[in-house]
Amino acid sequence: MTLYEAIGGEPVLRELTKRFYALMDVLPEAKACRDIHPQDMTRSQEKLFEYLSGWLGGPPLFTDKYGHPMLRYRHLPAKIGTEEADGWLLCFRQAMNEVVKDKTVAEMVWPKVEALGRHMINV
Repeated sequence: MTLYEAIGGEPVLRELTKRFYALMDVLPEAKACRDIHPQDMTRSQEKLFEYLSGWLGGPPLFTDKYGHPMLRYRHLPAKIGTEEADGWLLCFRQAMNEVVKDKTVAEMVWPKVEALGRHMINV
């Protein structure tokens, strides 16, 4: 079983990414991260969903559409420091805590998410 399946597949992943971006809009600790995103985060939300789908072992939606993720390179135009990464991770952690029912699976996914968030730091 893949992490994608274990987390709940497409419905849970969609709910997770939706909640993640909703939290980014309301958590004051996420302001620095929110500020580097466009006002309308619909496209960002869809791209994160597509990326996470393949990253967790589900359908490779992102790579099918855009090719290799090259995440650090794609994020270079945005200045991402510790404050931005911390805000991103806070939103992700809270969204996972609220949406992912199987806490064992959430704890398996979290170290990978944390490493991903820290990898984006470019300043």
